Amino acid sequence: MAESEDLFLRAKHRTFSGLTEDVEREWKGPFFFIQAADPQLGLMKAWRDGDCDGGGDEWGEEIELTRQAVEACNQLRPRPRFLVLCGDLVHAMPDTPFREGQERDLKEALKGTDPSIPLVFVSGNHDLGNTPTPRTVEQYCSAWGNDYFSFWVGGVLCLVLNSQLFYDASACPQLKDAQETWLEEQLSRASSSTEPTPKHVLVFQHIPLYLKSPDEEDDYFNLRKAVRQNLLARFKKAGVKAVFSGHYHRNAGGCHDGLDMVVSSAIGCQLGEDTHGLRVVVVTADAVVHRYHSLDQLREEGMAGDLQQLLQV
Repeated sequence: MAESEDLFLRAKHRTFSGLTEDVEREWKGPFFFIQAADPQLGLMKAWRDGDCDGGGDEWGEEIELTRQAVEACNQLRPRPRFLVLCGDLVHAMPDTPFREGQERDLKEALKGTDPSIPLVFVSGNHDLGNTPTPRTVEQYCSAWGNDYFSFWVGGVLCLVLNSQLFYDASACPQLKDAQETWLEEQLSRASSSTEPTPKHVLVFQHIPLYLKSPDEEDDYFNLRKAVRQNLLARFKKAGVKAVFSGHYHRNAGGCHDGLDMVVSSAIGCQLGEDTHGLRVVVVTADAVVHRYHSLDQLREEGMAGDLQQLLQV
């Protein structure tokens, strides 16, 4: 495997190279990471043209924004423990025009990330198709690594999920069942008295469980209520502290019964009043504290001072 490819294929065998339990299971004090979502190369022009299904033939704006995001992360001191991209890496659906070019150009922009900052990829609906198939999932995994996996950072267990399998797995029911079996094993271990106890458990997925309230109506931008309630109950039982997602292209979310649902706006196309940005997430022994920063703010000023203070041991 070429060295340049390895940067994008560290998620394999349902874990993540360099961020494994045997190396990272012990808590060593506060740290931070960066959560991003929806660079979605091609959407900005498609949205302006009113052709989100067939458009997206230009993506220079998103490339520049991705480069700015990389620059902002590289300038932070200390550096983030990882950068996670929560889905919709590109706009072109599988097996459509522009897909290959968008993936190629996104990888080229992300190669500028400092080698000390691992890149963690989460699959979105545009990466897999709204109704994924075994073929589209395999295509994604060949380009970006496993579609679901776990990793550890400084005593914290992180679970990356394929939320499209919760949304519509009608064309790949066996893949849905496999993720369900794996997820149940992970959640059981997280709450087991005989296994190493993580300081926190975090989940990363593209589609939010909900946008504002666990009881809200079903929507394109959330998971169906029955699926949502099932996952919420399992996550809470396992002690999950927060679920991080994108998909909405706006900031949203809420905290209910001790579980924080974090919905972050996009690096790329904005569908609301937010700016192109990244979320800084500080993990302390007792809490997971986060704030969305505009790309300009993070590049010019760094993370907010109160977040920086939380990192002081």
